[in-house]
Amino acid sequence: MGIERSATPEDRLRALAAGHASVLETLAQMQVGTLERSRLDEETYLLVRLAALVATDAAPAAYWAYLGAVGDARLPTARVLGVLVAIAPVVGSARVLSAASQLVRAGLVPRGGRRITPSG
Repeated sequence: MGIERSATPEDRLRALAAGHASVLETLAQMQVGTLERSRLDEETYLLVRLAALVATDAAPAAYWAYLGAVGDARLPTARVLGVLVAIAPVVGSARVLSAASQLVRAGLVPRGGRRITPSG
């Protein structure tokens, strides 16, 4: 079920919040080639994206969309914590605590492992 052109703004917002495929496809198309264009290695690229998500107080769905849906990429938990510590003075402790909660809600915090990865 996608979003029809005749849909009201409210319908479109609900579809976006529900993660309907057509909306997610549009968002995914925006991501095509950004890793290559950034010229960063994959881990650094994901850590930069993590910092941006924290800074914007992103929702769990955004964490999953931008970190969890990257295929086989995995971020070492120690590196994620390092980013959170490094940006805390800039974004504030409330954003960092919120980010930790959002990572858990997004299912990206490992239960027993040492890497941030989709729980699937």
